[in-house]
Amino acid sequence: MKRSAGILLSVSSLPSKYGIGCFSEAAYKFVDWLKEAGQTYWQILPLGPTSYGDSPYQSFSTFAGNPYFISLEEFVNQGLLTREECNAADFESNIDKVDYEKLYKSRYALLHKAYEKCDVEKNADFLEFCRKNEWIEDYALFMAIKDKCKGTAWAEWEEDIRLRKTDALKKYSDKLRYEVNYYKFLQYNFYTQWEKLKKYANEKGIQIIGDIPIYVAFDSADTWAHPELFQFDEENIPCAVAGCPPDGFSATGQLWGNPLYKWDYHKKTGYEWWISRMKHCFELYDVVRIDHFRGFDEYYSIPYGNETAIGGHWEKGPGIELFRAIEKALGKKDVIVEDLGFMTNSVRQLVKESGFPNMKVLEFAFDARDIGGGSEYLPHTYDENCVAYTGTHDNQTVKSWFETITDEERQMVRDYLCDTYTPDEKIYKPFIGTLMRSKANVCIIPMQDYLGYGDECRMNTPSTVGENWRWRMKETDMSEALKAEICRITTLCGRRHIFDRT
Repeated sequence: MKRSAGILLSVSSLPSKYGIGCFSEAAYKFVDWLKEAGQTYWQILPLGPTSYGDSPYQSFSTFAGNPYFISLEEFVNQGLLTREECNAADFESNIDKVDYEKLYKSRYALLHKAYEKCDVEKNADFLEFCRKNEWIEDYALFMAIKDKCKGTAWAEWEEDIRLRKTDALKKYSDKLRYEVNYYKFLQYNFYTQWEKLKKYANEKGIQIIGDIPIYVAFDSADTWAHPELFQFDEENIPCAVAGCPPDGFSATGQLWGNPLYKWDYHKKTGYEWWISRMKHCFELYDVVRIDHFRGFDEYYSIPYGNETAIGGHWEKGPGIELFRAIEKALGKKDVIVEDLGFMTNSVRQLVKESGFPNMKVLEFAFDARDIGGGSEYLPHTYDENCVAYTGTHDNQTVKSWFETITDEERQMVRDYLCDTYTPDEKIYKPFIGTLMRSKANVCIIPMQDYLGYGDECRMNTPSTVGENWRWRMKETDMSEALKAEICRITTLCGRRHIFDRT
């Protein structure tokens, strides 16, 4: 990855019509804006279907796409919906935030209306898409059964289908054929629209950085269809789940609840499932950011049923063997590893062996305990093989972060930036400038930080539910003045590239 820059913005945050950002005209305008701002990368959050809590990191499938991102405008253009039908769904009560409850109640009804006007079984492209994507059979059946069971988790289904007995699979597949095809129809349109948008971005010189969560959700097509991949008992109930131990941020740790992998089984298969998962990701994205990379070195195992992360223990992960198997199968690929949090020597060694660029977050650099300037997150310590961020989707915006740190830490920031005159509410500007001047090959700035917004626009606060993943950008945020400012600093710091398709 050459010296360059990009912007972090979830697809859901685009200023599209009808309640949530999607693969609509707004996405194409944002790509154009990125190009004119001198950017090389657009980093997005995971594209999978969101489930409980609205988190893209807890999805019903690691292979499926989020139907909310399907452009209704495209369906209008195809004659599958009318503009009046879309407007009648009343998405626009708050254009600044995604209203997931309203979206759930109205979006799927519109998507089903579009489906009812199609005879998918006579569509050669649709049939070819289903043939090429083997995962879609299990996913579509999983979602159709979930609907029939009023949304209950698969662990609560009748035993015959919960355990995927042959007769039950045939019975449900036959009975729910129309609804199974509906979920295939959604995926066909998601991937058709995404591939078109990604191709457009690539033709403009914009590469997509996508996210792969290390774990899958317990209530997912992945665990239901392939229980052998996970640490389950004979009834397909988890023996242990994932999380983080107690630390300075949480006295009880973090209980994520995701099932853990049965790594000895994956090893016996030559990591076949992981290879197929990564192959799928590289068909979706140009660069893949692997979330919670330290879990491949050691992972925290919490007994299933525990109410907190207290009582868990560390176990060894697959280490470098997994990534050598992936590279052997897929060749060298552009990967970023999320190695944030508590770092051990063995994790550092795994990052080094992999050769992948790791992450540096400038907000982490100014801890009063590191007053001697020893933090590895200070820009003067970066080498080229890293990706630098002001903050991530899990952090406060720079503006609010600066307001909430201690006086001593604020002075550390001022001293490091050699800046005594910038008003507090504008401190994000020299903050970004310092990061852009670092040696890091790639510099990614969340859109909220370029806009100077506070925590009212924060994307996610870990270990909380209810207000996360909701922020939406206004169309006026993509101003000519901001575009010129971003282009200027990107150019001055040697991160702008003139893209030539020839």
